[in-house]
Amino acid sequence: MKSHSSTLLAEVRTFRQNHPDVRYVDLIALDIPGRFYGKRYPVEMLEKVAAGSPLKLPQNAVLLGAQGGLFKIGDYCFHDGDPDANRRLVPGTLKPVSWEAQPLGQMLITSDGTEAPIEFEPREVLAKVLERLHRKGIHPVVAFELEFYLFDKKLNDGLPQFARDPLSDDPDDQPTLHIERLSRFAPVLDDMVQTAQAQGIDITVVTAELGPGQFEINFGHLDDGLRAADWAALFCRSTRGVALKHGYRASFMAKPYLQHPGSGMHVHVSLYDAAGNNLLAAHQQQPLRHAVAGCLALLPHCMPIFSPNHNAFRRLGGTVNAATKACWGYEDRDACVRIPESDPRNLRIEHRLASADANPYLVLAAILVGLEHGLDTAQEPIAPLNEDRTSGHDFPLEMLEAVRAMQQQPVLREGLGAEFVDVYCENKRQDHLAFQQEINAREYRWYL
Repeated sequence: MKSHSSTLLAEVRTFRQNHPDVRYVDLIALDIPGRFYGKRYPVEMLEKVAAGSPLKLPQNAVLLGAQGGLFKIGDYCFHDGDPDANRRLVPGTLKPVSWEAQPLGQMLITSDGTEAPIEFEPREVLAKVLERLHRKGIHPVVAFELEFYLFDKKLNDGLPQFARDPLSDDPDDQPTLHIERLSRFAPVLDDMVQTAQAQGIDITVVTAELGPGQFEINFGHLDDGLRAADWAALFCRSTRGVALKHGYRASFMAKPYLQHPGSGMHVHVSLYDAAGNNLLAAHQQQPLRHAVAGCLALLPHCMPIFSPNHNAFRRLGGTVNAATKACWGYEDRDACVRIPESDPRNLRIEHRLASADANPYLVLAAILVGLEHGLDTAQEPIAPLNEDRTSGHDFPLEMLEAVRAMQQQPVLREGLGAEFVDVYCENKRQDHLAFQQEINAREYRWYL
């Protein structure tokens, strides 16, 4: 513990030396809907925390709804006295914030690794899954890919406007999938990449996607699943800030336009033993097939994680590469679980179903539980799409049905934690019901 504190203290002191103009540091963590909450600390107080002083925030901050409010979930929020819970600083995450008007720093905090972790904190849920896999001799290597849209900074009657292309105001004139679009938006994209790299995030590939103003960012592969999810979360935060600085609005909303493709979160996962052997490639890739079967078996029960809001369900099935069934295939982007072509050393699955605004800690945790379930049960998967284009299991396409499917699934309750599953499902149910409590203009046009 002393060594851990001394490492953190050295990190804070080095930061202060390198950034003497920074007076405050945002201590941040991801809540259940995937939004950051936290506190802004004077940097001298952060040094005390790094030296071992307690860091406490309300436990129920993790339970915030999409709009920041609290719902009654069991005895939480309104019958528990709103207790504080200990957090700790995540080493290596203290970085400067360059997109705000004043010099700031930011640092991740978490309850995992404390004496009493919060069972339903997303990072803690993933930490427990990774710890269990490590005890079994399974070591995941993970890489995220995130799609997002750029919009004009100003909304038009609450609706998004296409990002202003420097050469044309016509969204149809934006070259789809062309390298030219990267050049047209180079100033903001370059700033996004450089800012992410300053946060310690390994950005590898930038792609212009199908939608007008839509892009995809790929991250490097990591043998630390927690850090991989940290990267995805931190990238979303910095990208929104950089976009505003350039006069744009960046959004990871799953389906901002009905007529254009939605934005997804693709997760590449390979599994290795302690000696560095790819477990999925052993025995003529039989473990790969078992892992796929486990993923597909649990996928219909994980939909509240993969599609965490009403809008995310709009993304499924209507446009390019968004599946409507739990299916798999080799080199097939219509599949939820795609097996990219690779050598045995790099054999992996690419899980393509989650929306870009899903919680990266929970998405990865759900995928890993599926892989674990498949390896434990050693079942054969259904036919791949390469052999049968109709192959696949149905999954829920509406939130309340999805919550019912998730809450009673015994493998998920054991793999992710029963307390987390109950809390998460009730949070999604209440968020969805709150979203429905407004009559929109179309409803009056149809039924008044």
